[in-house]
Amino acid sequence: MAGSYANSGEYIKHHLTNLVYGQHPDGSWGIAHGADEIKEMGFWSINLDSMFFSIGLGCFFLWIFNKAAKKASTDAPTGLQNFIEMIIEFIDDSVRGSFSGKNPLIAPLSLTIFIWIFLMNFMDLLAVDHIPGLAALLGIPYLKIVPSTDPNVTFGLALSVFVLVLYYSVKMKGPGGFFAELAFHPFPKFMMPINLVLEGVTLIAKPISLALRLFGNMYAGEMIFILIALMYTGGWALGLFGGLLQLGWAIFHILIITLQAFIFMTLTIVYLDMASQTAEH
Repeated sequence: MAGSYANSGEYIKHHLTNLVYGQHPDGSWGIAHGADEIKEMGFWSINLDSMFFSIGLGCFFLWIFNKAAKKASTDAPTGLQNFIEMIIEFIDDSVRGSFSGKNPLIAPLSLTIFIWIFLMNFMDLLAVDHIPGLAALLGIPYLKIVPSTDPNVTFGLALSVFVLVLYYSVKMKGPGGFFAELAFHPFPKFMMPINLVLEGVTLIAKPISLALRLFGNMYAGEMIFILIALMYTGGWALGLFGGLLQLGWAIFHILIITLQAFIFMTLTIVYLDMASQTAEH
């Protein structure tokens, strides 16, 4: 597929562009066919590919776990049941090790975050040309199949966690206690403005770091796969070397996609635990 573009820059740009739907300057609504049109659509445009794959993978997650739950058996457990029980036990151990309070939401939330992000990251292991190439044959100009390479998705996840952190902070200690935590620490009360700035920056940095860490790692991984794919246009020798690099990077990337899902989940647990601990003290 790389050979069908005028140069490598166009190939890379195409594979890093989302399928965007929004309002054109003339007032009509439709799909953007270039970077200029995407820029003109502004904030209220929608990345259709990110929405489709993220929601689709979320539905797949619910379906496969629901299927395993319905067929669960203590006498003759299936391989799927054993695998899912192993994941649940892993998540349960992580929650017990990082969350000191009692909250029935934490374990299901952690499981959802870990599996959903892992599935979105796993799309990065599919060949970069196959699905976008099929989409091009169907007349779809752009298609990014890895939702976690879209900052809109990663920030959406991070902001959802941030809302929960704020909710439980206020719920556990009240608005006054939450404000006191921001205004009267770490310095004495007469330095309240400085405390508010420091604690405010620390609070806001939580969702930003969550979102950018996941986005940055997955975006970089996708870029490497795209660059390796370009090597197939350089002759059989360079293509063979590219194949070896692709295999090696794919094997290493399995660790990366799992680690990124685990880090996001663990930080979510830690942030919620910090909110609960602060309330108790």
